[in-house]
Amino acid sequence: MNKLLLSIFVLFVTSVTVPAAVGQEIKGDAKAGEKKVAMCIGCHGIKGYQASFPEVYKVPMIAGQGAGYIVSALNAYQKGERKHPSMRGIATSLTDQDMADLGAYYEALGKREVVAEPPKAEPTGRVAELVTKGACVSCHGANFSAPIAPTYPKIAGQHADYLFVALKSYKTEAHAVWGRSNAIMGGVSKQFSNAELKELANYVHSLPTMLKTVPESKFK
Repeated sequence: MNKLLLSIFVLFVTSVTVPAAVGQEIKGDAKAGEKKVAMCIGCHGIKGYQASFPEVYKVPMIAGQGAGYIVSALNAYQKGERKHPSMRGIATSLTDQDMADLGAYYEALGKREVVAEPPKAEPTGRVAELVTKGACVSCHGANFSAPIAPTYPKIAGQHADYLFVALKSYKTEAHAVWGRSNAIMGGVSKQFSNAELKELANYVHSLPTMLKTVPESKFK
């Protein structure tokens, strides 16, 4: 990322992280969230489950993800900043408290089994150039598992096909039912060809992860 874009990024993060923190005054209840996940487990509770829109890819692992990010993502679907018919339909049915409870639940779910902190892994060669160009660790942190703000996701080890589709979605504009609006990620993703985004996605997927899919049977 060039110096101008990086400066814009710093200013943007500075301006949005404070309101985000204020917006998280609603305290999530993991136990309450456990009673609200019926609409989630049909996709996120099945290992290897694949979505088919706008192409086939594995739905993301969200157990162990930060509560703040889950709330932020659901809000984005609710507001239409993330365009996906199924997720928007679910998100629009949720209250702010529902979102907070679901976020707390999935974050806590990741802590039920002790997960060691992933070892640091530095990219090399071509991938290192791409990671540096995108300034990826500026948001997602060391080894892509330590985001600098609670509203940013852990992405290390996430499904490569999902990461690729997500990255491409930030390049999608003027589409009624697909795409994501985000000033930072849009600016980053548009620097790369789709082939380069796939290379980045494959690298991030190869890293040790703190995320997982909890089989549906565990919810019973």
